[in-house]
Amino acid sequence: MRVDVVIAVHSPSRPIGRAVASVLDGNGAHAGVTVVCHNITADEIAPGVGEQHRDRVRFLEHHDGVHSAAGPFNAGTRAARGEFVSIMGSDDTFQPGAIDAWLDLADRTEAETVIARLVIGSAHRPVPTPPTRPWLRGLADPVADRLAYRSAPLGLVSNQARERLGLEQVEGVPVGPDVPYVTRLWVETKVAVQRRGPGYAIGEDATDRVTLTPRPIAREFAFVRHLLDQDWFAAYPQPVRDAIVAKVIRIHLFGAVFYRSDPTYWTPVERRDLQAMAEHLTEAAPNVTQVLSRADRELLDGILTPSVPADELIRRAHARRRHGTPATVLTRDLRHLWRREAPPRFMAASLLTR
Repeated sequence: MRVDVVIAVHSPSRPIGRAVASVLDGNGAHAGVTVVCHNITADEIAPGVGEQHRDRVRFLEHHDGVHSAAGPFNAGTRAARGEFVSIMGSDDTFQPGAIDAWLDLADRTEAETVIARLVIGSAHRPVPTPPTRPWLRGLADPVADRLAYRSAPLGLVSNQARERLGLEQVEGVPVGPDVPYVTRLWVETKVAVQRRGPGYAIGEDATDRVTLTPRPIAREFAFVRHLLDQDWFAAYPQPVRDAIVAKVIRIHLFGAVFYRSDPTYWTPVERRDLQAMAEHLTEAAPNVTQVLSRADRELLDGILTPSVPADELIRRAHARRRHGTPATVLTRDLRHLWRREAPPRFMAASLLTR
């Protein structure tokens, strides 16, 4: 067995049998399965796995009383067998042949980490992250291939590399516990990105994904503060920090406003916390504002100015998503228009990632 697939599950209502079957039936030649039963007994979860698979599954229990997947995934990866570990959500699946494709890519490139191709649902809609260079064939570069835009360690991770770096997901944060984890993988290991072939299929069954629940801004961004405050992050070259912060601003900071479209949510406390987070990010990477679109800059200016009315802040968050308009394509200073993280090159790379 070269790959131990770790699946975390916290409820017998999850389709754990489907997830296990996708590994053992379609990818079982080189893989085993560890199911981590989170705050629930193995006896409650095991019946959900088909009888033909049950004897081939190792069940572990992890009881921490925390509503976060970080704990069970850490427990599973610490106990992982084989050369690589691969994590999976209980409502997700591997497409047939995915593990063979990932192992082939790892063997050809000598990669320690393989970023899997992602598709969503039965229609297998591709997820265009990370927006790599279209001509990428060998090992990826964390900056040139925009690896920060992939926030989850889906694919393969070398157990040797993980142990060498002492990597674990951050426990105790409600959102983004895997972001610091993958940041070090993308920057400090040899990474290959799967561009085509069978990949990781994200299920659409779950109605209680942790990350969809609105929270106070201070809690929402605990993982970002953790990331920015690490000595290893501060030691990264400025272009690496710029690339990481650009992603956090675009996806997490701006997303926090977009997904909180009720103006009453934005109390003075929430606005101050949002402002403080934006200041922390721009201090870590002052050059990032140069590559943001004009619409992005308008939103960032509003976040940094709590006196801007909440309904105006929300309007700006929606305006930046009107892709293709001059405001979402052009930078304020046109000298920065053709930089890697500026909109034209970023959008083109996203469109070519399938």
